[in-house]
Amino acid sequence: MEYKNGKEVFPPSLLKEVQKHIQGELIYIPKKNNQRAGWGEMNGSRQLLAQRNQEIYQLYKDGWSFEELEQKFNLSIESIRKIIYKTRGLLNKSKS
Repeated sequence: MEYKNGKEVFPPSLLKEVQKHIQGELIYIPKKNNQRAGWGEMNGSRQLLAQRNQEIYQLYKDGWSFEELEQKFNLSIESIRKIIYKTRGLLNKSKS
């Protein structure tokens, strides 16, 4: 995140209003809610997990056991089970 000087960014009237509340300190101004990226969208984590989960589901459909998937992906059996049920539910919804 890059530092910006308020004098260069805000119109003078807004700068005076902000100075009533804070002066000489750094302040973070968040994006609008509708402009905010979701978790993992910017760095690709979300896509990587979606691909991993799809692979887990496909291997399960191909006959892999929960224990085999646990070993391959270093996840608990409960996590594997949740991924499979969630992925199956998402795929069934998209087919409807």
